[in-house]
Parts: sequence; C-alpha cells; structure tokens
Amino acid sequence: MMKHPKFFLIVIFFVCFLFNGCNAQPQNNSLKLVATIALPTVSGRIDHLSFDAKHQIIFVAALGNNTVEVVDLKNKKVIHAIKDLHEPQGVVFIPDPASSGTIFVANGDNGECDVFNAETFQKITSIKLSGDADNVRYDAADKKIYVGYGYGGIAIIDLPAGQAGAATFKLITEIKLSGHPESFQIDKSAREIYVNVPDEKQIEVIDLNKNVVVDKWKLNQATSNFPMALDETNHRLFVGCRHPAKLLIIDMQTGKTISSFSIDSDTDDIFYNSSTKEIYVSCGGGYIDVFKQTDLPTGQVGANTYTTNGKVSTHTGARTSLFIPELNQLIVASPSGFNSNASLLIYDIK
Repeated sequence: MMKHPKFFLIVIFFVCFLFNGCNAQPQNNSLKLVATIALPTVSGRIDHLSFDAKHQIIFVAALGNNTVEVVDLKNKKVIHAIKDLHEPQGVVFIPDPASSGTIFVANGDNGECDVFNAETFQKITSIKLSGDADNVRYDAADKKIYVGYGYGGIAIIDLPAGQAGAATFKLITEIKLSGHPESFQIDKSAREIYVNVPDEKQIEVIDLNKNVVVDKWKLNQATSNFPMALDETNHRLFVGCRHPAKLLIIDMQTGKTISSFSIDSDTDDIFYNSSTKEIYVSCGGGYIDVFKQTDLPTGQVGANTYTTNGKVSTHTGARTSLFIPELNQLIVASPSGFNSNASLLIYDIK
C-alpha cells in the first residue's frame, strides 16, 4: 500500500504540468467525434489540408510520405494518392465551373509548386520558387494564389478567370519579407496580408495595393508564431505561439495584443468560426483548445472579449486541421503512432 498518497498525487500533477498534458480546462461539448478515416499507407508528418465542396473530397499534404492523399469524405475512404512529391506542405483546391478543378501543391524540399488536374490527377504545370514553398492561399475573387516560401517571400500567382491549362498559372510578383513566412491571412476588405515570421519574432503587414511590407509588429508575450486566423468583421487576428504555448489575440488596426491565453503544446492550425463565435486551436500535444468570443453590444465593433471554452482530446502529433463551414465540421489530421495508423478525425460542431 502507498504510504504517502498525497505525495504521489503531487508528483503526478507536476509531471502533467511539465508536459502540458493535464489541464484544468473541462472537456468542450461543442465538438463531437463522429468518424475516423484511416490513412493506412501514410507515415511521417502530416501538414495542411484543403477541401473540394462539390465532390466532398479532402486533400491531405502528407509531408513525410511525399504524397497528397485524396480522401472521399462522404464514403470515408482514401481514393487516390498523388505520389513522388517533395515534402508537400501547403495544398489548395481551386474550383472551376467548367471542369473538375485543380490541386495546387507547395513542396518544401525543392520549392516547386505543382498543379494537378483534380479529376485525372495528371500534372498540369510546375512553378519554381527559390525554396521551401509552404503555406498557400487562394483568393477566388481576384483569381490569385499566394504562396509563402524561402528565406522570406510571398509569391503571387495569377490564374485568369475562365481559363485552364499550364499557360494560365503565371508568377506575377514576389513580395520580400525579413524571414521565412509561416501561416498568413488575407484581409480582403483592407487589401492587406498578415504574415507570421517566427524567425524574426514578428508579424509583417503587406499592403496589396503596393505589394510591399508596410508594418512590422514585434511579439513580446510569446514567440514561435506559426498558425494564424482572422476575424475581418471585428478586426481581430488570432495567432498561435509555441514558446511559450499561447494564443494571442491582436487588434488588426493597431498591432497590439489585447488578450492572451495558455494553450497546449505544438500548435499548427487555428480557425475562427463566425457562426458560433468560437476559435479552434489544434495542438500536437493531443488537444483541440476552444475559445469563445462574447457577443458584442449593439453598435459596438471590435470591443470583443474572449474566454476559454474547454478542450477536446485528439492524438499526440495531431496538430494540423481544417474547418469546413459548409459541413459545420472540423477535420484533424493525426499522424501514425506507435500502435496506430495515420487518420483523419472528423468532428461535428454542435
């Protein structure tokens, strides 16, 4: 029999605290695990995801596997793998009313951006950047693709409306940054891009009318700023940091941090749900941390307050995710572990 049970409990609590695996937050009840889709041939790290709403297809950048996995969400199975890639990091599906659309893949190893037909999976073209092609965003209104890459740049690639084929993907400009960009978000109304530059411990602001950096916001409370999401309506930027593990909420008009919260370790994706006013932070420490934005009084804009809203257990290493507003679901990518296959965890949002 244990002679000192209180001492034993104290030790357990201390160990949990060190590894960020025990947390006083209660379980969140707004996310419910409804399905798990196995990725049986995938090994290694999984990076970002994209979604084809018309065909209910998820594209998964399986970086460590050098593939993009094509997953039928409706039938809960992998239907294809695009192979022989070079550390795919970013992926985005580009719809086209006249065709099945295209898949744009950013490769970290060689800096190439590969474009594939979304029906045949045949390569259409490649666009060569200087190296480490990473996060990708597609602006459907402007028909432009934005790619973070290399030692510090955002490449802008033009896709003329109503056209398809290799000749239509044209690199039109490159915006220089002070370091390698991680997640970035486009404020369409303000015509600005906010970019995480973790090596410089700052966020850089790009003016899209001039295609230059016009401001730099230094981070003081936490660094290693990787994921980012934004709330355009209330001018709020949500930034996930790893050292220490924190969520920073930043006023987009001033660059000032107005709130910060402790989160679980190794975050790599954040999403803001404007319908439920929730923020979802997927963390490799094995949790989705959820935060709630309070309702604003009538007539007030930008005066938000935020509270913790519990957490949801996932798997160790499951740090990338995708929020799909059309389905009201959050998809979390779980890499293979000691005794388990890689998988996608599908959560319904109540």
